Amino acid sequence: MSQGTTVSLDPQASSRDVLTHILNEGAQRLLAAALNAEVEEYLQRFERARDERGHRVVVRNGYLPERTIQTGIGAVRVAQPRVEDRRPSDEREPFTSKILPPYLRRTKSMEDLIPWLYLKGISTQDFPEALSALLGPQAKGLSANTITRIKDVWASEYASWNRRSLAGKRYVYLWVDGIYFNVRLEEDRSCILVVMGATADGKKELVAVHDGVRESEQSWLEVLTDLKARGLKNGPDLAIGDGALGFWAALPKAFAKCRVQRCWVHKTMNVLNGLPKKLQPSAKEKLHQIWMAQTRKDAQAAFDAVVAPYQAKHPKAVECLLKDQDALLAFYDFPAEHWAHLRTTNPIESAFATVRLRTHKTKGCGTRQATLAMVFKLAQVAEKRWRKLNGHKLLEDVIRGIRFVDGIKENAA
Repeated sequence: MSQGTTVSLDPQASSRDVLTHILNEGAQRLLAAALNAEVEEYLQRFERARDERGHRVVVRNGYLPERTIQTGIGAVRVAQPRVEDRRPSDEREPFTSKILPPYLRRTKSMEDLIPWLYLKGISTQDFPEALSALLGPQAKGLSANTITRIKDVWASEYASWNRRSLAGKRYVYLWVDGIYFNVRLEEDRSCILVVMGATADGKKELVAVHDGVRESEQSWLEVLTDLKARGLKNGPDLAIGDGALGFWAALPKAFAKCRVQRCWVHKTMNVLNGLPKKLQPSAKEKLHQIWMAQTRKDAQAAFDAVVAPYQAKHPKAVECLLKDQDALLAFYDFPAEHWAHLRTTNPIESAFATVRLRTHKTKGCGTRQATLAMVFKLAQVAEKRWRKLNGHKLLEDVIRGIRFVDGIKENAA
């Protein structure tokens, strides 16, 4: 083990399994070596800084108070070398470790573990027991009060994230949804307006998490206007969502050139609701044939196959389908590789399914602000597992305005 930096494991580590103990031993050596190397590199930068007697003025001077760092393989106690700068006050440059910043008490893996456990339904009061089972008895310091403080930090992080600059950002596609959550201390359910975007390189990003008044036009317009105010000048080429009228009324006021694609899953449910149950299975198959057709012409023929048998006796169901015909078939003007992502709101629905499950298990947060912070943090954790769009290289063609016909580039052989 390197000299000068002392790192020791919790005494109870010896009672844990051998593999974990070996991992901890390796971790302590790596941390000690890294801290020593960092300090030595810093001291070398000021090796020529000397006083009138030729003595170095930037030197090591003992250790900082020992502290415990919670890591994914247990608790590690570390005494970091102290660096003393004896130069004149106007020349001093306080040393701050990039490996072990001041006040760090847990590693990034631990920061990710906490919202992950929360996402899976572990209640605040159960966190100490859950973490102790995962990380050993050392984790008992992460009490319910600690979790509450962390949730306060999430609220601060959300506020900062919600003000971030979007200058230079380019989202080719946007998926939108209004998600309702119970709020224990309020009578009305909280409607969180969520926007997910596809970047030019095909990555899916969380774009907005906003507190709305249901899914009204005004609420959605505030979201879209805020995105523009923070620098999102180049609007999306296509927006995908369900039939909530608020968003579709607000969209042209913010991004006039953006095309619309209605979600086929929601439209199918709405149409089937206008039909007797005995007709729904066959009607569902006919609707499926529309959006699975390989060309717009075939989709139009499939539309006619739905309209003909139901128009006379079930006009409301047919009207529900026909009124959004153009918006339901917009995806044909985009790369066929992207159709699986564009025909429904599944990208955003599936991403927030576990968030909905979490709030159901806990019967909701206490306040609307707590709900916002929780949804934001859990979505951030989920975002790391979102996969790129199929055929993401074709997004550059969409941005350049290259025309696609039935999913194929017009000039393609």
